[in-house]
Amino acid sequence: MLLLAVILAVPPLFERIRLPGLVGLLVAGVVLGTNGLNWLSTESETMSLFSDIGKIYLMFVAGLEIDLDQFRRTRNRSLGFGLATFGFPMTMGILLGRLFDFDWNASVLIGSLLASHTLLAYPIVRRLGVVADEAVTVTIGATIFTDISALLVLAVCVGINQGDFSAFSLGFLLISLGIYAVGVLFGLDRLGKSFFRRTKHDQGNQFLFVLLSVFVASVAAQLIGVEQIVGAFLAGLAVNDVLGDSPVKEKVEFIGSVLFIPIFFVDMGLLLDLQAFVQTLDTLGLAVAIVGGLLLSKFLAALAIKLIYRYNWPQTLTMWSLSVPQVAATLAATVVGYQEGILNEAVFNSVILMMLVTAVVGPLVTTRAAAKLSPHALDELPSEEALEAGVGRTRAQEETVVVPVYNPQTERFLLELAAVLARSREGRIVPLAIAKAQERMDAPEMNRAIDRCRDLLAQAQAISNELAVVATPQLRIAGNVAEAINHTSREEEASLIVLGMGRYVDLQARLFGNITDRVLRSAHCPVAIARLLGSPLDLKGILVPVENVEVARRQLDFAQRLALENGGQVTLLNVCHPQTSKRAQALLYEQLLALAGQIAAPVPTDVQVVPQEDVISSIVRVSGDYDLVIVRSQRLRIGADGLAIGSFTKPLLERLPCSVILLGDPHE
Repeated sequence: MLLLAVILAVPPLFERIRLPGLVGLLVAGVVLGTNGLNWLSTESETMSLFSDIGKIYLMFVAGLEIDLDQFRRTRNRSLGFGLATFGFPMTMGILLGRLFDFDWNASVLIGSLLASHTLLAYPIVRRLGVVADEAVTVTIGATIFTDISALLVLAVCVGINQGDFSAFSLGFLLISLGIYAVGVLFGLDRLGKSFFRRTKHDQGNQFLFVLLSVFVASVAAQLIGVEQIVGAFLAGLAVNDVLGDSPVKEKVEFIGSVLFIPIFFVDMGLLLDLQAFVQTLDTLGLAVAIVGGLLLSKFLAALAIKLIYRYNWPQTLTMWSLSVPQVAATLAATVVGYQEGILNEAVFNSVILMMLVTAVVGPLVTTRAAAKLSPHALDELPSEEALEAGVGRTRAQEETVVVPVYNPQTERFLLELAAVLARSREGRIVPLAIAKAQERMDAPEMNRAIDRCRDLLAQAQAISNELAVVATPQLRIAGNVAEAINHTSREEEASLIVLGMGRYVDLQARLFGNITDRVLRSAHCPVAIARLLGSPLDLKGILVPVENVEVARRQLDFAQRLALENGGQVTLLNVCHPQTSKRAQALLYEQLLALAGQIAAPVPTDVQVVPQEDVISSIVRVSGDYDLVIVRSQRLRIGADGLAIGSFTKPLLERLPCSVILLGDPHE
């Protein structure tokens, strides 16, 4: 009860005072532990079990969140920076360990703690629109090298600590570790792909398979004499390609991020001796040396890469700031080293301080340095052919819009929206009514469902005739509504699916899958999810918030077709970071103008670039002057630190006062 209450209440309170949620969990552990109220103990079986699972989950999610596509694109340079940003801190840590009279094993482990990094500031570079900058992609790719190398060093140090050291035992450990790593990375990858092909849409069994893989890999790591978290991280890398961006990945991450990983951070607070921590701050020697050594060595690594690859200073500082934060791998390895007796309390406390400092310094520097990077130049925008292909069908092809009808109260507005879009390209609409299948086809419930569907289709046909659009109504009997929608859309070669939604997207439904979510994930074509407060025929002012110019084409095309039908106008809005330079803002403005000019529809289109910190509040404020906001649907993402569920769409929908359409692309 206490753990769940802490996880629920404490992080939001700390985030309100501009402190990371994980700091709140650490503080809660100190307050509730033996140094405070003594309500929780790290020695209890419950705490030990959940904390161990959280530690494993933390490293598994860290492996799962690494972008392997980014790594493959910049493999050589990522390895170069990975070697530098691992080698410099590793050397610095060993020197510091020896300077403060630690033995060689502890010194090497301290070096490995400084060598890894967590991409805590990745959301910042994403919002600034500079993720495609080579310096950023190289840093992202380097994460895989630094984390694996740091965990391998941990495995060797723990192995040496647990037995008599000899060249033979060290060689045997390294060989075993190599064979194990190859077996996990390639074995789980192939086995996972085969299992997912066989189970297809059985998300329950796929979820269990992934969990089993994590713990099998962790147990196998123990059997060969290395730490569990090594196996968990390798398991995350192994199933990375298997899961992709599937709903199973969200479920796996969700369970860890809202339960087990927060408990791990609470347990770290229980381990933290407040008096010893204060004494560490009083003496400051080791703590300052570790924090300063980390910052200096990471900077030297970025500087070396600047000289080799000829990066400019904003790129160099961005690489440095992205590689500075120490959260996931560092904290997990520190706890292991402390529990194994390799590291003492002073090092443990110093690492906690290092985590707090770097978690603040890294994102702050990233905000300023990455803002000076240039977004994609105009000549890097997608070609007209690529843009047309991105819309799904060319203008010369017929537009076919599938509209599932279920609620008579919203049916008319959805059909009007579909009709406007279909008419703009001389297409047709497909009203679709789905009767839920019963075990017996002659059951009374089945008869009532079919009669209701026929009534809905008759209404849809009448509305279609009134709107002067060709309609081909379809009635389907199916056990799975989402599958029926997607199958019909594919059979009809639909170019768009139009769905209705409630007042807001429910978080539980987003996580565990509602019909809309399953349609979006499986559809072969774009999906428009509409919350219409009035008739689409009366929508005059249309606002299109744009985060990324490269993928905004569908939003603008959609908006201009509606505006053309209604004699309205469109406004493109980009809310950039306040630190974005004037030059970068001007370039964004030019890009948006160029994008608007690529569409031939004669619709008045305005462009606004607004530097503001709070994106959602800025969009809501501007939306007060418009009838409709068209938003690109953003899928639920869970942060690599396991403490924040990033959901931009849900709070925006809750606050928008006007009609809204979410455009989802199944091929993101």
